Amino acid sequence: MSFEGKVALITGASRGIGRETALLLARRGADVVVNYRGSQDAAEQVRDEIRALGRRSEALQADVADFTAAGEMVRQAISAMGRLDILVNNAGVTRDNLLLRLDEGDWDLVVDTVLKGSFACSKAAVRQMMRQHYGRILNIGSVSGLGGIAGQANYSSAKAGLVGFTKALAKEVGSRNVTVNLVAPGFIKTEMTAHLSEATVADVIESTPLGRLGTPVDVAAAVCFLVSDEASFITGQVLSVDGGLLMH
Repeated sequence: MSFEGKVALITGASRGIGRETALLLARRGADVVVNYRGSQDAAEQVRDEIRALGRRSEALQADVADFTAAGEMVRQAISAMGRLDILVNNAGVTRDNLLLRLDEGDWDLVVDTVLKGSFACSKAAVRQMMRQHYGRILNIGSVSGLGGIAGQANYSSAKAGLVGFTKALAKEVGSRNVTVNLVAPGFIKTEMTAHLSEATVADVIESTPLGRLGTPVDVAAAVCFLVSDEASFITGQVLSVDGGLLMH
């Protein structure tokens, strides 16, 4: 599975799933643009690791919740790299609380980052991909968006919205050889799940048929497949990477 000659843009790529996806694509030959919101040092470290692999890389700052900034960041990536073949909408935040305690600001932050951010980046990227008659868009969803998780009404709603967005966009751009898919991770060992109590982690592992938490590499491997040429006849699909936690 080679990505030689391909350019990828990963949002929220300074750590976790985004970081591992950026590095795995680079190891397989892609040039990679690393987007970050606030973690400049971490993002530049990822950029430097990619360059050490002999690939081109840039680190671009943008809060994807800002529609204008997100679109401009994508345009900067295309300008710097000359093309854009792969977009991974990975940026996300959580602000968990029970609905009766959830305030409007925390709702808006999560929905704007996850859902509006994916819309903004995809809109800017699709223009280039349609001109190229080639593109791969991969949205990072969540089991929270497929099954719902108490205390995550904002996050579950945003990630569920991504499923509909994925399918609608896949139908719009398929004729231009652009695929759009979604990977829905389960509980993955990242900073986002580091706050979970030992009891919660134990419950999750007990409920997971494979008997462990996932790793960012588990998710990155699935992403790489779906954005590869080997997956050229797969679009509008949702792939759960959750150890069997949520089966349909």
